[in-house]
Amino acid sequence: MSDLILEIGTEEIPSDYLDNGLKELERISGQYLEENRINFSEDIVTYGTPRRLILSIKGLSPMQGNLEREVIGPPKNIAYDENGGPTKVAIGFAKKNNVSVSQLVSVKTKKGEYVAINSVIEGKPVAEVLSAILPEIIRSIPWPKSMRWGDVGFLFVRPIHWIMAMLDEEVVPFELAGIISENITYGHRFMSSGPLKVKNANDYFKLIRKANVIIKFEERKEIIAKDVESSCASVSGFLLNDDELLSTVTNMVEYPYTSLGRYDHRFLELPEDVLITAMRKHQKYFSVVDEKRNLMPYFVAVNNTKPKSDSLVSHGHERVLNARLSDAKFFFQEDRKRSLSDRFEELKSVIFHQKLGTLYDKVARFTRLAEYLTETIGSENIENVKQACKLCKCDLVTLMVSEFPSLQGTMGEIYAKLDGNPKEVCLAISDHYLPVQAESNLPESLIGLIVGLADRMDTIIACFAAGLEPTGTADPYALRRKSLAIIRLIRVKKIKISIRHFIEISSSILNETINFDAKEINEKVFNFIRDRFKYMLSNEGIPLDYIDAVISEDFSFLHQIDKKIDALRQFRNSSKNFESLVLSFKRIINILKGFDNAFVVKPALFENNSEKDLWNAFISSKESADHEITMENYLKALNTIARLAEPIDNFFNEVMVMAEDENVKTNRLSMLREISSLFIKVADFSKFTV
Repeated sequence: MSDLILEIGTEEIPSDYLDNGLKELERISGQYLEENRINFSEDIVTYGTPRRLILSIKGLSPMQGNLEREVIGPPKNIAYDENGGPTKVAIGFAKKNNVSVSQLVSVKTKKGEYVAINSVIEGKPVAEVLSAILPEIIRSIPWPKSMRWGDVGFLFVRPIHWIMAMLDEEVVPFELAGIISENITYGHRFMSSGPLKVKNANDYFKLIRKANVIIKFEERKEIIAKDVESSCASVSGFLLNDDELLSTVTNMVEYPYTSLGRYDHRFLELPEDVLITAMRKHQKYFSVVDEKRNLMPYFVAVNNTKPKSDSLVSHGHERVLNARLSDAKFFFQEDRKRSLSDRFEELKSVIFHQKLGTLYDKVARFTRLAEYLTETIGSENIENVKQACKLCKCDLVTLMVSEFPSLQGTMGEIYAKLDGNPKEVCLAISDHYLPVQAESNLPESLIGLIVGLADRMDTIIACFAAGLEPTGTADPYALRRKSLAIIRLIRVKKIKISIRHFIEISSSILNETINFDAKEINEKVFNFIRDRFKYMLSNEGIPLDYIDAVISEDFSFLHQIDKKIDALRQFRNSSKNFESLVLSFKRIINILKGFDNAFVVKPALFENNSEKDLWNAFISSKESADHEITMENYLKALNTIARLAEPIDNFFNEVMVMAEDENVKTNRLSMLREISSLFIKVADFSKFTV
């Protein structure tokens, strides 16, 4: 058994790219090994630092597995004559595949009996296969953004400087991006010098550690966490926990070393969010707090090398941060010379999109949409909602947000509070941006939720109307994320609103100033959001047949979907009539294809007792089922509908739906249409397989 070690040496990879890049390297490697019939005894492991991606696979088989394959040829009755002798067809097939006619075998297929060849392709040495697939593995790693360099015409996250590839003591030879694989690696950029010769995989791990490179993410992270807490304790402080920042800086260093710094005490007069953002976002510094969680005038920086002088490095960090905080204080003081509401008119000079007007126009649109939502789902003060809409984008034209874009919403809330606005309005300004990501926090306030829903829906409708809908992986206006946010807000907060009507209202408001085919755009947006919802449910592990059953016909009221799926699961597990109902419903749907007559069912036209029995069972069940559906008691509704299983079976056993008498036929079809409409109120049973 053999061990493989692959190292791709690069220029500094962005920290937020590294984790996913390593996951993809592991996934793609496993895929290529499986496709190329290479067995290995231990897990595939990847490591990474800003300057290198590492793949380690232990216990590789020395030889690629053999490939057994069956090649189907012509039908047997063509390949052999009546005496069993091979025809020209059989001889030609054998010759084409380099075998003798005697090696042909007979196989049974769905189309009948055919002749075939069973052949075995012997595996190659693993070293030879790795030379071919390692370049493809590297080439296949997806990155958010890639770059070209020189004249190699090769795309990768950052320029590659070296490739080290060893199978036991031997180099795996290949060339990629003008780089030839070797048994050479390089240590820490500043704490190691010159190339390092690698003997084998085990030697690599010892060698790279001596060269001051810690390749394990968790080890670097643990060192940083421990040292940062120690630095905070040295000034009787505590670390302001920030797992995201900890992961970020861990991926920015190969050999972490922390240093404590101090900033001017006068900057504590600034809002805490400003200080934390200045340290966190721009400098990647950790904040220090006291026992009451109040900021202290200290920070902890993580360096990528052990300095000769701790104080010199700390002073360097202090100079940079104090300069940035001086700017922040100036911006804050300048911003406070005017109220937030005074900036509303400035939004007229901020272009939202050349086809869609200014940010002022957009706010005017989603304010009206927010009013509709307030009347539909909330009892909030309408004036507070309108004020929140008016102010929620005003901080975008402040100096502070221009310098620190991540503070949008946060500064709006701070400035609105200082201006004396109602608490609910201030909170809504920051809340309306939530959730920022798929699983991040939701708004605390109903006003923030309303404004956020209105803002997102206006953006989606406007972008679709302007022809800016997502294509493939391109989604420059983050419409997929906005759709998922709308779905999550409505679903988690159990907002009783029709998505379809919500879309139509937003579309009609936009259509007053921008000309587009509203009906077409509404349908596109509806389907787009439905596809996002289907994607979300699928990621939660819900089977596809359940998803299709509840959203294929109508999913306008999202808060009902989870209840319907739960009811269907319980019903399927407990009801003996489930399979019968599925089969009956599919039969009904097939019969009703193309039937669009508005004929009203007339019991006087019934000719068979089974017709009367089915209609009576339907009438007696419908009122009860409709009541339970209205109350969102879907399991009770399904159990009520299940009473129709036997009458439906009897009807199909005894009645020919397509009767010669046109009135009788139409009457029967109309009855089936009524029954199918009752089913559809809960789920489309035709989506289930039994």
